[in-house]
Amino acid sequence: MAKFKEQLDDKLIEFINNQKMFFVATAPKEGKINISPKGLDGSLKIIDEKTIIWLNHFGSGNETAAHLQEDNRLTMMFCAFEGKPLILRLYCEVKFVQEKDESWDEYINHFEYTRGARQVFELNILSVNSSCGMGVPLYDFVSQRDELTDYYNNSSKEDHIKYMKKKNQISFDGKATNLF
Repeated sequence: MAKFKEQLDDKLIEFINNQKMFFVATAPKEGKINISPKGLDGSLKIIDEKTIIWLNHFGSGNETAAHLQEDNRLTMMFCAFEGKPLILRLYCEVKFVQEKDESWDEYINHFEYTRGARQVFELNILSVNSSCGMGVPLYDFVSQRDELTDYYNNSSKEDHIKYMKKKNQISFDGKATNLF
């Protein structure tokens, strides 16, 4: 049976900190709903029981930023792929900062690995939902993939900007991300 709370507790914080991946879902007022898997160690920081910050590295799209400009709601989901079954959903209002914003340094300084940083999202948790997760299969974690961090580490900031200008300024639905 699903349980709802207003904030995280110590047990849920420990669960989140032990996860290797999570999913984020956003939707524009019209257009495609987006669900993205996320990983990369150290890209998620729990500030307190109601606040998480998440460092979003650039990739092939930028749907989350485009959607949040129309509707600042985001759902973050964690699934237990090992150990005791659990699905955890965080229903949040979000604000985000980009490198061009005055508060960028305040946010980016929370993270150790920042190469390839595109945005930092501050999630204000409105509701927490946990459910059984018994239908989620068990998986053994092998490792995080190296391809993306290898690219970030072996390319320059100028290369990153060039890529983002080409691939991250417009969503799949043609909505502006206002990245630059």
